[in-house]
Amino acid sequence: MSNLEVEPAELLCDDTAAPRFQLLEPREVPLGGPRAMTVRRTLPQRARSLIGAWCFLDHYGPDDITERDAGMVVPPHPHTGLQTVSWLFEGEIEHRDSTGAHQMVRPGELNLMTAGSGIQHSEVSTPSTSRLHGAQLWVALPDRDRHTTPFFEHTEPVPVRLGDATVRVFVGELPELADHAATARTFSPLLGAQLDLPAGAVVDLRVDPAFEHGVLVDSGHATLDDVHELGATELGYLAPGAEYVRIEASADAPLRILLIGGTPLGEPIVMWWNFIGRDHDEIVAYRERWQSDVIDDADRAGRFGHVDGYDGPALPAPALPSIRLKPRE
Repeated sequence: MSNLEVEPAELLCDDTAAPRFQLLEPREVPLGGPRAMTVRRTLPQRARSLIGAWCFLDHYGPDDITERDAGMVVPPHPHTGLQTVSWLFEGEIEHRDSTGAHQMVRPGELNLMTAGSGIQHSEVSTPSTSRLHGAQLWVALPDRDRHTTPFFEHTEPVPVRLGDATVRVFVGELPELADHAATARTFSPLLGAQLDLPAGAVVDLRVDPAFEHGVLVDSGHATLDDVHELGATELGYLAPGAEYVRIEASADAPLRILLIGGTPLGEPIVMWWNFIGRDHDEIVAYRERWQSDVIDDADRAGRFGHVDGYDGPALPAPALPSIRLKPRE
């Protein structure tokens, strides 16, 4: 998914010491024009830029898209230095990218795209979709891997029972479910999973104490470690150090969450629009290359390639801010 903000902020990502728990509330961001669908963005924000290498989290729906001119229509747009993770609860989205990948994603399936040195892709909800509901996440690639050749993967994680919970691990692994680790390639220690609990249920989840974790509530109400309350759409951050996380569903409704985590990235990064780089000049170069090669159609075999099969123009980059983008040291 693209960041379609007209004036995207400079994001200086270098999280250091943090409290054991943080409550991160979303802000609403429209994707596109006046009839656009709205997403709830919980990463990044001023209070927290990353959770492990997870650097972006948009949560959307459930949206009835039958009365709109279109549901999700995200034209071809670029990415560098990251992986995109698409995860749905309802609906169907068609993915196309410049590696030649053309893949639908449906509930319980993973689309993972590694942008590496540069890629472009489009995402469009299918005509058969009446309700759209899911999450789009990005993972920042460590410096040693961020120029890797782009590639695409599609997997279908198997749901596993863990006590009263049903768990789908779509990225990385949980210590307690090592035999059901995700098969998609990652470049740093990571975890991404969906957990479903019936009303009133509790699960004591063994986790890697080196990881920091985030718990996004999709539906229901959660209590973490008997103390921290999370309502629907809220993201709870848990600092490294714990070997278990207790997750409890309220007595009046089932609970569905996304659990993300990873070892702290430990590298300052600059995020602007759909690019991740390490300094101002890199971001400027990425933008200039996108505008020249793709928007001006100067080089279809260039850094970002070409998306076949999408009916429409690619998305122009917004103007850069008037100040230099500076990463934290």
